Amino acid sequence: MMGRAGAMLAAAAVALGSAAQAQNVEQQLRSNQQRLEEIRRERDQLQTELENIQSRMHSLSSEVTNLERQKTVTGRIVNELDRQIGSMRGQLDTLTLELILTQDALAEKRAVLERRLAEIYKRGSLWTFQALLAAESFGDLLSRYKYLYLVSRQDRALVGEVEDLRDRIAARRREVLNVRAELARRRDERGKELSQYVRLERESEQSLKRTRGSEQETAERLESLSKDEKRLNDILVALERERARRAATAAASARPAEGTIKTADLGSLDWPVDGQILYQFGRARRPNNTFIRYNGVGIGVPVGTPVRATEAGTVLTVSTLGTYGPSVFVNHGGGFYTIYLYLSRIDVKNNQAITKGQVIGLSGGASSQEGPHIEFQIRGEGGIALDPVNWLKNHK
Repeated sequence: MMGRAGAMLAAAAVALGSAAQAQNVEQQLRSNQQRLEEIRRERDQLQTELENIQSRMHSLSSEVTNLERQKTVTGRIVNELDRQIGSMRGQLDTLTLELILTQDALAEKRAVLERRLAEIYKRGSLWTFQALLAAESFGDLLSRYKYLYLVSRQDRALVGEVEDLRDRIAARRREVLNVRAELARRRDERGKELSQYVRLERESEQSLKRTRGSEQETAERLESLSKDEKRLNDILVALERERARRAATAAASARPAEGTIKTADLGSLDWPVDGQILYQFGRARRPNNTFIRYNGVGIGVPVGTPVRATEAGTVLTVSTLGTYGPSVFVNHGGGFYTIYLYLSRIDVKNNQAITKGQVIGLSGGASSQEGPHIEFQIRGEGGIALDPVNWLKNHK
C-alpha cells in the first residue's frame, strides 16, 4: 500500500513538472518570437533608410554602408534562428522522452488495471457479499469491510492514474506536434533569411563595384576636365597675349576701341539660354564625396535650344574641347571674354562679328553627367574666371 501511495505522489509530481515544462515552452516560444520581431524591425528601419537614400541625390558609399548594415542584421537573424532551432530541437527531444516515459507508465498501469479487473471478474459480482457474510465475528466483519473499502479506493486510484496518464500523453503529443510545426516554420524562416542574406551580399558587391566604377569614372572625368580646362586657359592666355599686343600697337597710333562689356554691366547682361541652374560657379561636392571646381554656371535646357550671345563681340575661336564638346569663345574687348560650352552645333565662324542676342549655336550636353545643358563662362583680363551670376540679370 505504501508503494502504491509513493507511486501516486510521484505521478502527481511528474504531472506538475510537465505543466511547468509546457508553460516554460510557451514562454520561450513567445520570447524567441519577440526577439526575432525586434531584429526584423531594425532591418525594416534600415531598408526604409536605404529607400530614403536612394530617393535623393546620394553618395554610393552610403548605399554600400546601408547594405552592409542590413547584411549584418540579417546575419544576426539567421544566427538567432539557428539558436532557436537548436533550442527547440532540445525541447523536442525532452518532450519526446517524456512522452515515451509516460507511455511506458501508462502501459504498466493498464497492465495492473487489467489484472485487477480479471481478478474481479473471476470472483464474480457477489464476492464482496460472500466475504462479508463469511465473517465469524463482529470484529472480523469490521476488518473485512475495512479491507474491501481500501481495495476499492486503490482500484479507483488506479483508474484515475490511468486516465491521468492518458490525458498527459495526449497533451505531450500536442506539444510535440506544436514544437515540430514551430521548428519547421523556423527552418523555413531561416531558409528565407539566408536567401535574403545572399541577396544583400550580392547587392552589396554590385553596389561596391558601382561605387568603384563611379569613383574611377569621376576621377577620369575630373582628369579630362582638368586637361580641357588647361587647354581652355592656354587658348585664353594666347588670346589675351595677342590682345595686349594689339592694344599696345593701337595705343601707339590711336585710342583703342571701348569694349562691349564693362564693369558697369554687372547684373545687366542677358542670359544665353533660359533654363534651370544645374551648378553654380566655384567649388562643389560631387555625389561620391569628391570635389570639382566650376569656372562657370551650368544651365539646363533641352538639346537643340538656341544659344544667344550675351553681348556684341567678335568670335575668337570655335573648337571642340574634349569633355566640353563644341565650344565658342567670344571677345568683347577690354579684356572680357564669354565662353559657351557643351554645344551640339556651332553657327558662327572664327573672326566673325556678332551682335547681342545673335544665335551662336545649339545646346547639347546630353552625354554629360548633368544631362542636357550648356556651361556659360565669363573671363576677365588675364583669363581670370568670374562668377557669371554676378554679371547676368536676376534669374527668374
